[in-house]
Amino acid sequence: MVAPSGREESPGTSPGVPIAEAARQLGVPMPTLRSWELRYNLPESARGAGKHRRYSTADLHGLRLMRDEIARGKRASVAAESVRQLLQHTGAASEFVNDILAASDRSDPIAVREHLTRAHGTLGLAACLDDVLLPAMRQVGLWWQTGRCDVEQEHLATEASRAWLETLSAYAPAPTRATPLVLACGPTDLHTIGLEALGTLLRYQQWPVRLLGARTSVPALETAVHASRAGAVVIVSHLNSGRARAIQSLHAANVLGVEVFYAGNAFTSLRSRRNLPGSYLGTRLQDACELIDTTLGQRPVTS
Repeated sequence: MVAPSGREESPGTSPGVPIAEAARQLGVPMPTLRSWELRYNLPESARGAGKHRRYSTADLHGLRLMRDEIARGKRASVAAESVRQLLQHTGAASEFVNDILAASDRSDPIAVREHLTRAHGTLGLAACLDDVLLPAMRQVGLWWQTGRCDVEQEHLATEASRAWLETLSAYAPAPTRATPLVLACGPTDLHTIGLEALGTLLRYQQWPVRLLGARTSVPALETAVHASRAGAVVIVSHLNSGRARAIQSLHAANVLGVEVFYAGNAFTSLRSRRNLPGSYLGTRLQDACELIDTTLGQRPVTS
C-alpha cells in the first residue's frame, strides 16, 4: 500500500502519517491541528494504539477541507460543522457516491453514467444532483489535487457526468415560465459542472435557460442578456482569485436592470458577500431553485 506521502508502508508500521508530516502536507501548524482535534473532534480518530497521532488519507482529507473552509473566511466552529456535513454521506446517496467513485477509479465512464441514472430513478433529480453528483465530483477533484488520481481520470469522470447532464437536459419539458435565465461562470472561472447541474434542474422546473459556461466575459454576458431578453442572471465563481472579476459581472448585470443571483465557493463567507448586488443562492441546488422561484415570483404554468 502506498502512503499519502508516496512512500511504501511496511507491514509492521502503523497506517497513516505522524502529526509533523500531516502539518507539512497541509501547511497547517501542529498546534492548530491539535486544537482542531481537541475542540472540534476533527479528525475523529487520529490516535493509534500508542496514543500517538497518526493521520490516514481520510483524516487528511477532512483536515484539508477544514483548512480550506477557514481560508474562505469561516470561523473554526462553523468550518468544523461544514466539514462534518461534507463528510456525512449515509444511506442510498452514499452508496451511489461510492459506486461512482469506484467507476471513476477504474476509468469506466459508462458505469459513471449508469450509476447517475440509477440515482436519478431512486432519489429524484434534485437529490441526485445535490447528494450524489456534486459530492462525487467534489471528491474526484480532491483526489486529483492530492495525487490520488491523474488528470485523465478527473477529466473522464467530469466529462461522463457532463454527458449525462446534457442527455438529461435534452429531454427536459418545454419551458412555461415567462422569465428567461442566463447562467454563467465568472470571467476567470473554469469549473462548470455545478452550473450545468443547476441549469438542468431549472430546465426540469420549466425555466427557459441559456447556459454560457466557463470564462464568460462581461461583454459576452451583456450580449447574452440582451439577445435572450433575460430577466435574471446567475454568476458562479469558485476560486477566490476569480472573485473580483465575478463581482464585475454581478455589477454589470445589475446595471442592465435584471435580477442578479450568485453562488460558488468564492462567496461562501459573509465577508465575501458584503455590499454585493443580488442574492446568494447557497450551496444546494434545491435551495437555489426555491430562492429563484420566490424572488421572481413565478410558478410553472399548468394546463
